[in-house]
Amino acid sequence: MNSDAIFETHIDNLELIGRGKVRDIYGIDSDHMLIVTTDRFSAFDVVFDDPIPHKGELLTEVSNFWFDRTAGLITNHLSELDLRDYVSADDYRRLRARSIIVRRLKTLPVEAIVRGYIIGSGWKDYQASGAICGIELPAGLQQAAQLPEPIFTPSTKAEVGDHDINVSLDQVVAKIGADKTNAIREKSIQLYRQAADYARARGIIIADTKFEFGVDANDELVLIDEILTPDSSRYWPADEYRAGISPPSYDKQFVRDFLETLDWDKTPPAPKLPDEVVEKTMQKYRQVRDILLD
Repeated sequence: MNSDAIFETHIDNLELIGRGKVRDIYGIDSDHMLIVTTDRFSAFDVVFDDPIPHKGELLTEVSNFWFDRTAGLITNHLSELDLRDYVSADDYRRLRARSIIVRRLKTLPVEAIVRGYIIGSGWKDYQASGAICGIELPAGLQQAAQLPEPIFTPSTKAEVGDHDINVSLDQVVAKIGADKTNAIREKSIQLYRQAADYARARGIIIADTKFEFGVDANDELVLIDEILTPDSSRYWPADEYRAGISPPSYDKQFVRDFLETLDWDKTPPAPKLPDEVVEKTMQKYRQVRDILLD
């Protein structure tokens, strides 16, 4: 394992709440949590043994950038607490660039996916049924074609090791109610449009992205988790985009494409990632960070 990579964290003075596919979560107090974004890599909902060095720092930087840009559109989970007040000096030095302290909220069990282009599982659904999550689309669309309008295509929120499953709007309503479903759909599309316009002006297409939401003590909707990172979004260089192919990307689609060439059934254990794939992935994440935050 690369010595620069942090695969797993251990903070002795804080309670470990859980480890996700990428993030380690610790309790700060009854109202706050520490989220540390590690360098763990996951694809097809499987966590790999090979981390991507500095990935957690890059994801945190990009996500915080977008949280700041979208703060006028929706409240997010970030708090004003200072990490230095809760961890040792050594932990602070190692983890500050990959850590956020957030409010404890009730998480809604929905992956709020917005698609502006038809790719990935959406492309597979469209080929099979002419629709995505029950949304009928025009006939004859090519892979990676831009959709007439961005669409909200939710999925289940899977546990580690399980696969997310695309669901219909009616299934989301059954889980969380019509009001929250409509609010999530509206905010997700607004967030996508704002981010897509910003990125497009810098030569990047955001093909699709995923948001997660929670509610606070007043039952108000709050944006949580990460937003608009290369882990949760498909970023394409606009000057290399064309319909009919899986376009080059600045995100982990590069690794997915490599994995599709292997004889692997997308269940654990994950195959080993070659050093050149790890290095190239790290370069792509840095590229999109540099372009967006310039």
